[in-house]
Amino acid sequence: MNPSRLAVLTLCATALASVPSHAQSQPQGLQLNKDNRSIAVTATDRVIAQADVATLHIGYIVYGADSPAAYASGSRVSNAIVAALTKAGVPADALESENQSISPVQDYQVQKLTEAEKAQRKFQVVQSWTLRSNAKDASVLLDVAVKAGANQSGQIDWSLKDENAPQAEAASKALQRARTVAAQMAAGMNVKLGNLIYASNEVQSEPVRPLMRGLAQASMAMDKVQPLAINPRRVEKSATVYAVFAIE
Repeated sequence: MNPSRLAVLTLCATALASVPSHAQSQPQGLQLNKDNRSIAVTATDRVIAQADVATLHIGYIVYGADSPAAYASGSRVSNAIVAALTKAGVPADALESENQSISPVQDYQVQKLTEAEKAQRKFQVVQSWTLRSNAKDASVLLDVAVKAGANQSGQIDWSLKDENAPQAEAASKALQRARTVAAQMAAGMNVKLGNLIYASNEVQSEPVRPLMRGLAQASMAMDKVQPLAINPRRVEKSATVYAVFAIE
């Protein structure tokens, strides 16, 4: 084997062996480049913050013996929900229409009902909205909507007013992790870690975290029912940084 190639392979093996096992298990994509005297490291870190924004999905479904009857019922419920939320202080631009439709009820949907019940469910009206609010107000506003007739409600998407700050913090932590691993590698090579030459940040996707869906209205007196106990979720922001450091 070429002596110079053997020296390079020995150098790489020594550097990788010098990195503690816990450091090797975290970052991925460790690379050494003796020719341009640099060390490249890929590292990931995360930040978890309490959500301060809630996006509620609220809606209803009503039935009628015919299309006009179903539409009339839908109109009453629709306007009652919006009026109740407006009275509760929800600004108009915080409530956005998501879906609305009037359609015949399919046979399979009512096959377990009596003939009298089937006769009253020939058509259905479905409507839904998204409502953006402060996280702390989610429970109260959901309660207002359900008590006004929103019997198909409950999913909540949690987010942050400032998405950039925790994302930047995650990237900073990932870069620091990369620097720590690079320094360990440099020490194993008996060289000094130099300045950062290049860095890139990759934003990680986040899973959707719904709370619940399809709250059915109860037959009891709704005005005596307390709002659901809802706690805001924590939101995770992660970042993967690819960093290249010079070695001296």
